[in-house]
Amino acid sequence: MKKIRIAEISAALGLVISVVFSIIGFGYNCNEIRNNIVRLHILANSDSAEDQRVKLIVRDELLNCGKDLFSGIVNVENAEEILNNQKEDLLKIINSTLRENGFEYTADIFLVREYFNTRSYEGFTLPAGEYLAVKVILGKAEGKNWWCVMFPPLCLPAANKKEEFDIYINESGAEIVQNYQRYEMKFKIIEIYENIKNNLKANFK
Repeated sequence: MKKIRIAEISAALGLVISVVFSIIGFGYNCNEIRNNIVRLHILANSDSAEDQRVKLIVRDELLNCGKDLFSGIVNVENAEEILNNQKEDLLKIINSTLRENGFEYTADIFLVREYFNTRSYEGFTLPAGEYLAVKVILGKAEGKNWWCVMFPPLCLPAANKKEEFDIYINESGAEIVQNYQRYEMKFKIIEIYENIKNNLKANFK
């Protein structure tokens, strides 16, 4: 009887250890994904129909006029240098677009490390956590946001999402972002962990 009980405990313990190591491995790959991605994050002035509309107009103008920025030249290592060199030109494009559409408020651009929840975008999913992001603030920035991935270069409509991830992200990372349903529970566990970590970080600032 005791031998059976010991065997059951051993099996349960082995299962727990297996799950823990699986989550640790998944977490490591999620960290690798976050460390190799630059996101574009545009925040609208408000949730009014007009502000949401111009947010998308600004997005289209940025993607059209700044094609070089979204072609893959911006990565985690050089994002700060490139943004500093082109910030004024980008602001001119954005503020001109706002004026042409009848809006008096202006914009600003920052390079930040910012927390994102788990997000799905055109067939792939990014795990929760902190990412390097080019943040475009329109007016009061109190409205719904729009985002895409600048690196790997996925913002442009012609981008081949699968191919870009396969090139720029390691094999394990590409497998994770392209198969949310297979890893759904692990994504949720990582999001809970990252959310707690982010809240603790905010409270101790």
